[in-house]
Amino acid sequence: MEFFRISRTIPFMRYALVFNVISLITFLTAVGFLSFRGLNLSIEFTGGTVLELAYRAPADLDAIRAVIARSETGEFQVQSFGSSQDVLIRLPTRAGLASGQQAEAVFAALTATPAPGEAADCAALHGQYAAWAAVPLAARTPESSAALIKSQQQLAGQCTELRRVEYVGPQVGAELAQDGGLALLMVVLGIAAYLAVRFEKKFSAAAIIANLHDVVLVIGMFSIFRWEFSLPVLAAVLAVLGYSVNESVIIFDRVREHFRTMRKASVIEVIDSAITATISRTIITHGATLTMTVTMLLFGGPALHNFALALTLGILFGVYSSVFVAAALAKYFGVQRSDLVRPPKEERPAIG
Repeated sequence: MEFFRISRTIPFMRYALVFNVISLITFLTAVGFLSFRGLNLSIEFTGGTVLELAYRAPADLDAIRAVIARSETGEFQVQSFGSSQDVLIRLPTRAGLASGQQAEAVFAALTATPAPGEAADCAALHGQYAAWAAVPLAARTPESSAALIKSQQQLAGQCTELRRVEYVGPQVGAELAQDGGLALLMVVLGIAAYLAVRFEKKFSAAAIIANLHDVVLVIGMFSIFRWEFSLPVLAAVLAVLGYSVNESVIIFDRVREHFRTMRKASVIEVIDSAITATISRTIITHGATLTMTVTMLLFGGPALHNFALALTLGILFGVYSSVFVAAALAKYFGVQRSDLVRPPKEERPAIG
């Protein structure tokens, strides 16, 4: 589908060297930050406390974040869980507090004032819970715990509930990080194998390098700006890999077609013509996709922000690398018409 056609070939390869130098500098910068600074890993990877709360009315996530920010100094996550009334909170480990104590302190802070939809007596219950949570574990008496349990039973279903508390240890987080890295490696190897079969080796090598360029830049941005790297961001990076290779495959397919039709043109002219021919399709598909990811980035809230950010960066880097990295590398590798278009076999005259 083409809404418009560009009749004049754009000389992309004329400016390829300048962009390649910029790409090399940014790539090395990203590698340097990843090597010496690392990533700002989320709670899924580093471990922490997970709380599930049930409110009587749709929860105000921004208000919950503001309350937690008063006591928690590290990165934490607040998101809806199943419905607008259920909230999932992930907290980093706090020195000097056990997981249960940290959960009780946060729950007491969140319920210090009655939430919308709660019964009138819930304020007294929350105050009782806050006083109980402030008592050290060794000083708590069975009587105080029994009184709290009795009050909770009397107001069951009418107040904000702390449904579960879980602790994610650093060992589990390390396993998630290892599994995530393995998944990323397997996707890269799978794409490399596909490209090796799909194209001539010079094009395959160019596309593989361009894909690695995109992944390193996206992950490197999270290291440079200290954005939180979470499991949704890892999923976005995996999606970016497939998205980027798709653009390179389309351009290289068009290059192969133009080598057959433009027999007297040079390699640079063929590459420029092929990229120009795909511009209309690129604007339509990537423009539509970017509209979706930017909408999530602007209006999706904190829960989707980093996921949408990784997708947006990946799409932009993917379009850029397919034109100025993959196509330029194919030119530097010395791709020729004979690499893609085989000469017709000469028919031997019949004997006799």
